[in-house]
Amino acid sequence: MANFITDQLQSIDAETLKQWLDQDEITLIDVREPSEHAGEHIFGSISIPLSTFDPLNLPVNGSKPFVFYCQTSNRSSQAAQKLFAFGFKQVMHLQGGLNSWKQAGYPTIVNKNAPISIMRQVQIVAGSLVLIGTLLGAFVSPNFLFLSGFVGAGLLFAGITNTCMMAQLLAKLPYNQRV
Repeated sequence: MANFITDQLQSIDAETLKQWLDQDEITLIDVREPSEHAGEHIFGSISIPLSTFDPLNLPVNGSKPFVFYCQTSNRSSQAAQKLFAFGFKQVMHLQGGLNSWKQAGYPTIVNKNAPISIMRQVQIVAGSLVLIGTLLGAFVSPNFLFLSGFVGAGLLFAGITNTCMMAQLLAKLPYNQRV
């Protein structure tokens, strides 16, 4: 069942999306990064990452409306804002993203050879920087503790604002761009 959460952004649930996909009524667009799409995606979706999202690059294939999705529906909401700024009047996205699709029990295409997820990469890099800063701070100079503090402040900012600069930077690395 479809719900209007704002005047312009329409959220649909996984069941509605499944029906529309089965009836070939929509064009499904995945706005996650290429490595995430390569790792797991909904069958029939097209990868147009938010980091390079441009409304001019949307596929034109007749009168099918677009439905956007990402992992949790945060990035698809951001893509919708870009479309509204471009002049679109109504945009649809999957509420809860890929997580809600999987919770509903619908299948995904999984590639075990794809790069690890961006969030796991963020955890590895942030954890490594905190560990290095702490060890260097304990054994070399207390000034290295600022590195751990800086990373902690960055993670705090990311949590409060729901944006992650480290994830955006990691997404631009070449191995994350392959599909």
